[in-house]
Amino acid sequence: MEMRIFLAGAAGVIGRSLVPLLREAGHQVTGTTRTHEGRARLAALGIDAVIVDVFDEKALERAMTAAAPDVVIHQLTDLSAGIDQASPEGTLKRNARLRREGTANLVRAARAAHVKRMIAQSIGWAYMPKDPPYLETDPLDTDAIGPRAISVCEGVVPLENAVLQQSDFEGIVLRYGRLYGPGTWSDQPDRLLPLHIDAAAYAALVAVDHGRPGAYNIAEANGTLSIDKAVRELGWRPDFRREPSR
Repeated sequence: MEMRIFLAGAAGVIGRSLVPLLREAGHQVTGTTRTHEGRARLAALGIDAVIVDVFDEKALERAMTAAAPDVVIHQLTDLSAGIDQASPEGTLKRNARLRREGTANLVRAARAAHVKRMIAQSIGWAYMPKDPPYLETDPLDTDAIGPRAISVCEGVVPLENAVLQQSDFEGIVLRYGRLYGPGTWSDQPDRLLPLHIDAAAYAALVAVDHGRPGAYNIAEANGTLSIDKAVRELGWRPDFRREPSR
């Protein structure tokens, strides 16, 4: 069924892979970006593009209300430039702030726009340490310290709580493995949590109209994360690859 999608972070690495999938599925997409260059790239992909800062709560609400989406997909991160080796904790803090404050603003805007479902990007390496496999019901590592605490406690936990612990719309969290493939930081799969960029985008596509609210592990099956729930409820395929455009 055709839906109206508001894709936050459409110009990012997953967003760029996701836009063609959404369009091919017949959905009407409004994508956000922070730059004029990003808007031009999104327009070239054939979608409506808006320049908006997720930290500008009022502007975000206006943009989302104007788009009148059925579903919001949250693919925002602050990692496009990679980790600043001169200040790695600064990079983590900026990304955690986006996950914490940006997600809260998206949730408020989605509520104002009467959205039916929100799908949000999270990470699959935020669990409390134990012997694998990790299940979605396992606790997140709220006892983390140091840089890990920045990512998990200041970013991931408030993001997931904002999306999942409300009743105004259906909330789905995709706990992604470590991305590889075109446009990512690596051409080779991670040893513990590999996830091809096409399969990551495909998870967001199928979550538009599949699956009950909750968290889903999204990674290749290698014994680290249990992906049974995503395969069963979302119909997700870890081996999905998009055919190149001819």
